[in-house]
Formats: sequence, C-alpha cells, structure tokens
Amino acid sequence: MRYLLLFVTYFAVCQSITAQAPKKLSSNQIFEKLEKFNFLGTVLYIAAHPDDENTRLISYFSNEVKARTVYLSLTRGDGGQNLIGPEIRESLGVIRTQELLAARNVDGGEQRFSRANDFGYSKHPDETLEIWDKEKVLADVVWAIRSLQPDIIINRFDHRTSGTTHGHHTASAMLSVEAFDLAADPTKYKEQLGYVDIWKPSRLFFNTSWRFYGSHEKFNKANKDKLLSFDIGVYYPQKGMSNNEISALASSQHLCQGFGRLSVRGSENEYVELLKGDFPKYKSNIFSGIDTSWNRVKGGEEIEKIVQPILQNFNFRDPSVHLPDLMRAYKMVNKIEDLYWKKSKEKELTDIIYACAGLYLEASANISATTPNGKVTVSMEVLNRSTADIKLQTIVYHPSDKKEVKNEKLISNNKRLFKGEISLENENLTSPYWLNDVGTIGMYTVKDQGLIGLPNTPRNIKISFELLIEGTLIVFTKDVVYRYAKRAKGELYQPFEVLPKVTASLKDEVLVFATNKSKEVVVSLRAGTDDIEGTVELTYAKGWSVSPKSTLFKIENRGEVVEFKFMVTPPENQSEEEISVIVKIDGEIYDKELIEIAYGHIPTQSVLKYSSAKVVRIDIKKKGNTIGYIQGAGDVVPESLEQIGYLVKRILPENISLKNLHDYDAIVMGIRAYNTVDELQFKQEILLEYVKNGGSLIVQYNTAGRRGVNVGAPYTLNISRDRVTDENAVVTFLDQKHPILNTPNKITTEDFKGWVQERGLYFPNQWSKEYIPILGMNDKGESMKKGSLLVASYGKGIYIYTGLSFFRELPAGVPGAYKLFANLLSYKK
Repeated sequence: MRYLLLFVTYFAVCQSITAQAPKKLSSNQIFEKLEKFNFLGTVLYIAAHPDDENTRLISYFSNEVKARTVYLSLTRGDGGQNLIGPEIRESLGVIRTQELLAARNVDGGEQRFSRANDFGYSKHPDETLEIWDKEKVLADVVWAIRSLQPDIIINRFDHRTSGTTHGHHTASAMLSVEAFDLAADPTKYKEQLGYVDIWKPSRLFFNTSWRFYGSHEKFNKANKDKLLSFDIGVYYPQKGMSNNEISALASSQHLCQGFGRLSVRGSENEYVELLKGDFPKYKSNIFSGIDTSWNRVKGGEEIEKIVQPILQNFNFRDPSVHLPDLMRAYKMVNKIEDLYWKKSKEKELTDIIYACAGLYLEASANISATTPNGKVTVSMEVLNRSTADIKLQTIVYHPSDKKEVKNEKLISNNKRLFKGEISLENENLTSPYWLNDVGTIGMYTVKDQGLIGLPNTPRNIKISFELLIEGTLIVFTKDVVYRYAKRAKGELYQPFEVLPKVTASLKDEVLVFATNKSKEVVVSLRAGTDDIEGTVELTYAKGWSVSPKSTLFKIENRGEVVEFKFMVTPPENQSEEEISVIVKIDGEIYDKELIEIAYGHIPTQSVLKYSSAKVVRIDIKKKGNTIGYIQGAGDVVPESLEQIGYLVKRILPENISLKNLHDYDAIVMGIRAYNTVDELQFKQEILLEYVKNGGSLIVQYNTAGRRGVNVGAPYTLNISRDRVTDENAVVTFLDQKHPILNTPNKITTEDFKGWVQERGLYFPNQWSKEYIPILGMNDKGESMKKGSLLVASYGKGIYIYTGLSFFRELPAGVPGAYKLFANLLSYKK
C-alpha cells in the first residue's frame, strides 16, 4: 500500500492543476498517448533551475522515444530576475513554477522539485551545498529517484567542473551522481521507505555539448566512445511539427526570464556521456538492453496482445470503436502487482479511454474561492459524444465523499447538467505549500513527505464521476475549477481556491521614516465570505507607537475590500523593526495577506503570506525633490524612493524629450532598461543631451549576454558578467573623499551591513579614464571588482552607472542602500 497514497498524490495532482481550459485530444493525440502507454520506461532529467532544462531532449524522449520523461528542477528559480513584472523572491518562484508546468504541457514531460531555495548566484558548489543543506536536498533527489523509478538519469551539468560555473548547476550534478547509488541503499533515508521502495537506475548520463569542450573544433576532435548522440530535429507528421520546434515553444514559456525565441527546424544532434551503469548495446538507443515492453510486468504480455492490434489498426475517424478492447486492458492493468506500473499505466489508460469515448466531464464552482468551513455550489456537465454504451452510475463529492446515485444512460451527444453543494470542514488553504512554514535562505520547510517534490498544492475539492463503459466500472475525477468569461478574452479557467475568512494587506512592504514625523499607514481588509465583523490592529515593537490601537470593522459582501488608516510614529533614533496586521473575528486570529499573481501565460496564482511590513527609522538627508523614472524589466525602486520623500514620475520612452526632462532633478533608468526597452536606442541622444545640459542620469544594471549590451554611455564602458554574490563581502572605499560617500549622507562600512542576496551584478570591467570608480569589492578568493559604482562628468551634468542591487536592497528596507541612493540622486557637478 505504500505506493497508493504516493501515486494518488503524484499522478492526480502534479500535472492536473494547470487550471487552463481542459485538454480535448484529437485522434492523433490519442494515438500518441496509446504509443506511450505501450512503452514502459522512464527518463529523469536533473538540473538546478527553471529554464536550465534541455527542452530538446525532454521533448525527444517524450515524443519520439515515448518514455515517461520528468524534469527535476532542484529550485523554483526564486533568486532570479523578472523580465515581465516586479515580483522577486518567493513570488517569482511561484511564477517560474507555473512557467515550467506550461513548458511541460508543450513538450510532454512532467515536473518535480526539491526543497532547495534559489538564494541567488553562487560561484562554487561548496557554498551552494552549505546554504542549501546538502543532506536534505540529497534526500529529495533520492526521493525523486525512488518515487519515479527512472531507468535513465541525465544531468544537465557536469559534476567535475567545480568553481567554473554557477554553483547551483554543478551542485545539481554532484547530488545526482551521489543519489544514483544511494537510492538503492535501504540504510539511507529510511523514513522514505514507508512510502516507496529502494530503486536502482540503470544508467546515468551527462548531457554534454561542444560548449563544455570550449569550441566546436575541440569537440570534433574529442574521443566520443562514451557518448551517445540523438538527432533531435526529427519531424512528427502527426503533430505537423519537428521536435526542435516543440522545444522552442516549450522554452519560450519562460517569459519572465526572457526566453521567448524563434523556432528552428532541421537535423540537429544532442549528446550524452555515460557516467555510471552499463553502456547501451546499440548507441542509437539509450534504452538498449532495458526491457521497455509489457514483458516488464507480470501479466503484461496479455495487455500487449490487446494494445498492439489497436495501434496497428487505429481508427482515426472513430476512436470509440476501440473502447471494448481498451476496457478489457483496463481491467488487466488494475490487476498488475507492481504498484508503480499499475498506478502510472492506469492513469495513462484512463485518459485514453476518456478521450476515445469523447467524454466531457466538468465541475465548475459558482465562485472563485471559499473558506476552510465554507460552502460552494458546483455545476457539473456530463456529456458522451460517442455511440459507446456508457452509464453514469454515481457522482462523488470530495473531500466529504458524499455520493449521489444517478444510474443514467448517457445518450450520444445529449448533455446532462447537475448541481450540487460541497460543504467544507477545516479544509486546508490552497496557497503554495512550500511557503506555509518559515524556511531558511537556502531551504523551504516542507514537513509532509508526500508533498515534497510536487509542483503545486494538492486540491482536495474534486468531483468523481463513476461510469460504466461497456459494462466495466471506471472513475474519472475532476478538480473543481472556476470557469468564467470576459468579453475581451472569452472563456477562462482558474484554480478554485480555499482562502481565509479575511485577509489583510499593507500598502507598502517597507516603510521608511527619514524623520520622527508620523506616517499614515493604510490597512486593506478583503472579505473571503459574506457578513464578517471584528477588529483590526497593528502590532509593533518597543519605541514605536500606533494610533488607534484597534478598529472595529464590518464587511457585508465576499470580495469587498475596506481600508482602515493608522498613524505610525517612529522613535527618535535609528531603528529597524516590523509591524504586522492582526484581525480578530469571533476569537479567531487572521494574519495573512493575499497576493494574486495574474499573467496571461500562466494560471492565476493565489499566494498567502504573513501580513507585515518592515519599518525603518533612519536619519537620511536628500537634495532635490522630483525624480524621473524610466522603467526597465520591472522593479519597485520608484515606490522605495517615494518612501524617503521623493516625488517620482514614471516616464514612458515615447515621452523622452529635452523639454519633458528639463524639470527633473535626476533621471533614473530601471533595471535592464537597455535590455528590454528597444526605443531607448533612439532616445539615448536626448538623455545624454539632458546630462550635458546639467542633468543627472543614473543607470542601474543591465545584463551582458554573449553579444554584450550597449547602454549608450557617454564614454567607453564595457558591461561584463562580473558580480559579487556574497551580500556580506567587504566593501572598500576607493575614493573616501568623493562627494557620493559624504554628501548629504556620510557613508560608512556600517551602511553595507544587512544587504540581501548579493552586493551587485553585471559590473563593468573596462571603462575610460573619465569614470571614477567609487567602491571595490570581491567574493572570497577573487580579485577586487571596482566597477560596481562608476561616476563621470559629462558637460555640465553627471552620468552614473551602478550594478549594485538596489532593486533588491531598497524593497528589503536596507538603511545603507537608501542613504547611498539618496547621495546618488543628490550629487551634482
């Protein structure tokens, strides 16, 4: 029974909660699924981050080889940058999780994770494994191997290249190499064995390429005795696409990382190097020597005798004619003794039967969310679009398991509609499970072994439809979703959520007090159900004060938002504390904020986190008042500057003109502006003319790809990939008397304490004599990097380029970052 709970969770949950329109398979797609059903082999691809995966190989093994293909990304990409919006850290991880699921929806793979937290760029795997907690992440890789039982494991990165690439990359390969053997050891991670058995994969490979050899020439000369190669440009007539076209579509789902790309066609080779296990007998077949037929399981030969004739004589015009044979195979699959193959193949065959029968089963809620003890009305649609003999026996409501006996024959294309009510009792909230408990900088806390690795939080609110097809009972279970329509977008789906009775949010995550003057703080309450009333208050630390102490509230309608105002007064001296919102209803305390993440390419995500804000009292001085901000990839630097009294006005690229820039005390370029805003190449002359006439231009970091980036600097400036990843790295003042370090705020080494994730990234490594480097810093064992903050006079004005991570430090409320940025804005020639 140990596999039963595990597989119900993995197969019924992992890939289903995309909350997009339900899949409706064509005959070609049904045939392809039947081919995969007839192949008993699994590939596990392992790397560190979303977008690390080689979608060419994942698509190839899934669509050409027909293997079950799973990508294990050790992290959710929380430490990356965001090209499409302001979300960073945990919220970015939520976006990237959904982008990975969207990619797998394209290339046919599946998705898993570990508990590792992407803490940002790491230069060595030793640092990575220390921050991650090696033993826990290694346990998660072993768990994935034991759960998925892969025959083949492929590492994206080389475990033998410590210190030459991203530490997360090398660490992912090192852990995979170690886990390959540990998964078969019954003395290791024994707590897992209550759920799964030990497992020994057959082969471990490294997905190599010419890049790992330094050049095409070196790769062509290299010994390839241990290498296998695959033409991943294979064309699929049934799809009307080639494998590399599918791959491009899959990788293009990583929009927040700017991975949208052109598709390619034609022959193209991928290579894998054998690391462990026996070498395949035939180099053209990675599974050579591994039985991937139905002979792999006891009684499987009888199933193959049914499936093979269907494949040979598949009726593309009317797949329902195969239902009698498929139902016979279904009964046999249910008798398989090997629980891994029983549950995986039962899930595959259930989907095939559903599609062949032309069934449409849907359960849609009348509202988008309810509370843990709420009620929801569910509308159900049941439709048989074939001439097969199908009866609806019973409808089962989950999680209560309440049954309604129907015993109705489903007449071809005659839609049946039903309504029912689900009453919940202390149901779990549906926020991302890995964010429910406090973690560390390198690890998320997940206490339930059954949850570890899942892409999404399991949904317990479902409807099961028990049908008799050709006299055999089969159950189809559907998540309850929220279906609605918008005039400009048409029919839309989103996950049905379980949310608190009330959520509270503060307008700002950081409140900066430059003086001891009180600030008005707005608390927004959002009702999760009708007719709630109680009190709302702010908790605060010693030295701070809040007025009023508490406020009564009453909200009549679910979804209604009501605002309440409090006055927060800081202490006289510098202080860093936290205020949080506490809502009390009938003796119960509610302290969560609801964050909705909505982008068109992923399902809407509802994230719950503690409703709090950092409050910072700092003595900060500034010159000037009005700042122009030209947005780049997306950040909240403007909001942060408003916290210290600046009036920040967003400037659209089309509005950049000398006349419009004239009245600003400084212009700030948002992060990656020159990477993402094409119009800037036509506006840079105007920006430099503004500087020449006496203005100040501050340019924040831009990424340097293989072709570099032109930031339109007035003098020679080469942006490199130099960075300092240690947020505690010692900072050296290269010109202690420079005004930027002295006016209007005196900057000391104390101002570089408390920084988060990194010092900065993509520093210039070459510049002309006109620039003055202000700061020096470096990671352990490296030479000093002097390009984090460069200042140059140009005409009557000032040009500043900085790779310092202000976009992280300001939202985190780092006092020294605020003081230094105020000095940048205040500096004049």
